Amino acid sequence: MMKKLLIAAALLGTATTASAHEVWIERDGSGPARIYLGEPADVLPAGGDPEFKNLKAPKLVPASDAAQVRKAGYLEVAAPAGDVRAWDGDVFAPWGDEGKKEGITYYARAGRAETRTAMPFEIAPKTANGSDFVVWHKGKPVADTEVTVVSPDKWTKTLKSDASGVVAVPTRGPGRYLLSAAAKTEGGASAGGAPLAVLHEITTTTFVVR
Repeated sequence: MMKKLLIAAALLGTATTASAHEVWIERDGSGPARIYLGEPADVLPAGGDPEFKNLKAPKLVPASDAAQVRKAGYLEVAAPAGDVRAWDGDVFAPWGDEGKKEGITYYARAGRAETRTAMPFEIAPKTANGSDFVVWHKGKPVADTEVTVVSPDKWTKTLKSDASGVVAVPTRGPGRYLLSAAAKTEGGASAGGAPLAVLHEITTTTFVVR
């Protein structure tokens, strides 16, 4: 009985950690992209989030073989000019009982110059460099979904997209803003060739106000 309780606690801890964490990208101008794993509403611990070790090789979109250099709390990678995108479905291993396993995939974007999307789950500007954003999932705008805004000073507000999937993002002065949204799909997904009963997806977009 004790062994079963310990296993259950471990699985619950994995689920809680996975859902609480996000992957996001920061970029200054045309410099290298920095890819983080952590809780963006909190101050990043010195040396990075304790789970950062699980972020090993996110895939850039479009695909790139540029070296990902591990720094103190983030991965640094050269990227072409423009908006930067990456995703990773291997940060946390699937959890739960056989036949009921759950998994998580992270999507991240830095920049709001392009209105197009290139990932299955993405928050894109309605107009280039605008403050209205559209939540897209599998090629369709998503209505009535929560979008969390984190400002440069860690002020946080949760909004909901309208019937067209649009959310108007408030800004509070210069600095880097982060938007995040989550989706949940039951059935039809897999991880490492094994079927998942539930796939959780978290997407983020960062942009800079000057």
